[in-house]
Amino acid sequence: MDILETDAYDRRQRRNSSCVLFLFLLPFFISSGFYFYLWIPQTAPSLLAAMVKCSPVLSLAALVLLYNGAWSFWGVAGGLMLSACGDCCLIWPHLFLHGMTAFGLAHLLYSLSFLSDRYSSLSSSSTSFFVSVSLWLTGAGAYVYLLPYLQKRSDAAILTPAVGVYVLLIIAMATLATRTRRTLTILGSLSFVFSDLALSLQAFAVIDPTEEGRAFVMATYYLAQMLIAVGDIKARSDFGEGVGKRKRM
Repeated sequence: MDILETDAYDRRQRRNSSCVLFLFLLPFFISSGFYFYLWIPQTAPSLLAAMVKCSPVLSLAALVLLYNGAWSFWGVAGGLMLSACGDCCLIWPHLFLHGMTAFGLAHLLYSLSFLSDRYSSLSSSSTSFFVSVSLWLTGAGAYVYLLPYLQKRSDAAILTPAVGVYVLLIIAMATLATRTRRTLTILGSLSFVFSDLALSLQAFAVIDPTEEGRAFVMATYYLAQMLIAVGDIKARSDFGEGVGKRKRM
């Protein structure tokens, strides 16, 4: 095949792969829709509520494992599983710290994944530098703003430093994501930051919790996890294609 035929073949392959990936994402879309349809009140924590809430993220973890193999357990797939554990914990208010710990570990696994060879080499462009600085300023500003509200809580001695560590982990994850040059990964990480910021404002009584606020938190959260998962699958696919092309040269 000449170059034009090869390019056309590659485009067809990518298009077919995208269609298959969309079909595999249907469990995520269905379970997410089921969650919003049931919209179980936060005042009624139960195992059913936990299962409904974490099922979309578990479906994404299964998808990443299917595409990328068992090694992804120590990367994005493992982060998704830890996030599902965090989802379950947050159903019960007294397990808030446990849930935050699970999400913090998830961000750590995401960060390690973004540092792997499958993602583009870290760039030092002016754009990535500006975004990184903006993220760290946002994280620091949010923590300083939340500090008086954290100190009013009965568990302030544990919660205050714990939130600080969590902010470091999620901002570090988002910073590494923005430097991968992968649109899905970048948008996913930023959506996660927005979701957690909105959640913290309600969880720590900065603003009154509302159904609209809860809907925003969950919509941006599910969107973030989906983008990160699909971004990881794409990164693995592109890396494999790149290796194959180098071997054929």
